[in-house]
Amino acid sequence: MKVIIVGGGIAGLAAAIGLRRAGHRVQIFERSSFVGETGAGINICPNASKVLLAWGFNTTRARFILGRGRQVIRADNLQAVTEMDFDGYLSKYGAPLYLANRVDLHNELKLLATQEEGPGSPAEVFLCSDVVEYDTEAGTITLADLSVHQADLIVGADGIHSNAVNHVFGRPTPAISSNTAAYRFLIPTEDLQSDPQIAAHLKDDVVRIFMSNSMRRLIWYPCSDQTLQNFVVLYPVADRGEKDWDYKADVNTVLSELSGFHADLLTIVKKAPKVKNFPLLYREPLETWHRGRLLIIGDAAHPMLPLHAQGGAQAIEDAGALSVILSNVTDTNLESLDGLLNVFERVRIKRASVVQISSNVGMVEAWKVRGRLRSFMGTAAEVPESVEDMLKYDNDYNVFEDSENQFREYRNSTESLAKY
Repeated sequence: MKVIIVGGGIAGLAAAIGLRRAGHRVQIFERSSFVGETGAGINICPNASKVLLAWGFNTTRARFILGRGRQVIRADNLQAVTEMDFDGYLSKYGAPLYLANRVDLHNELKLLATQEEGPGSPAEVFLCSDVVEYDTEAGTITLADLSVHQADLIVGADGIHSNAVNHVFGRPTPAISSNTAAYRFLIPTEDLQSDPQIAAHLKDDVVRIFMSNSMRRLIWYPCSDQTLQNFVVLYPVADRGEKDWDYKADVNTVLSELSGFHADLLTIVKKAPKVKNFPLLYREPLETWHRGRLLIIGDAAHPMLPLHAQGGAQAIEDAGALSVILSNVTDTNLESLDGLLNVFERVRIKRASVVQISSNVGMVEAWKVRGRLRSFMGTAAEVPESVEDMLKYDNDYNVFEDSENQFREYRNSTESLAKY
């Protein structure tokens, strides 16, 4: 098949890798002049790393750091409240957890999608290609320059402010404010090492969450082979609208949100060379992700809060499912394609919806969303009740196995029907 992917972020590039491996010709249309991600940290959780590793992703070249643990710490006196060891993740969940920079992740995904080496044909990338219209039945996109491009399948990976999702539902379907916003910034490690008082706080491979009593938290971990330190400040807001990553903030504004935080943490924040501010947006789970030849994935389909660090992981799971369910498909008949996309939705919608809902609360607060989770998961026995339950649900999942099982059931049912 010929596949057009709209969007060249993590979801789009991961889908391109999966679909080229599945034997398809892939074109990526990216609206910006540069296919890149904003510099910021990201956790590559085991459910995602097992997909990337199966595809030959080079974690050394991508400057990933093997995560060793997580600490929750009081922001006022720096006393540890809880600690979690990640060393057992490989044996427990089948893959490790990595700490990464989104730029490094993006660069390696782009290489795997577009290089000559590897299974299938390299994906083509078209920059400055703003998609303004979709024809879901004909499988066409129209660009801002009015050129029209056709494919057997259109994958909308156009992010949290997706236009593709509006065409799936025939109406605006925006993500909305969660009443939480975030400041993000990276500080070169050497800038912290040069201050003896601050250097003592550096840790090579641990995620630290500094909590206050005012619903504010500072998250800190290293990335890019320890050369950068990633920071996120989460804080409550009434409503921040829909500003994007490029909304710049002043360091003093960040400091104003950290009243009561330890003086050393405030000293670290003052060293931030550049700060980005953006709202955390959310959308209720959707009942379908496709219409005709258009399928949405990633944040276009399931935007979620970062409390479980699963946003990027779910996009990579989407790509893993596509690589299995659409493997070597040659029948481009719309009815046949619809059947396969229904299989994809059976694999992905329930799973991603549960992660979306559970990500609205912290790991220790699963009880707050138990009722909503039960509506998606079925019996009460399936609903995560503890931190360990939630970690297992998020990380132990294998999208390849689930996709293979669902596809096998679909194939057996269609073959049985063909006999009559």
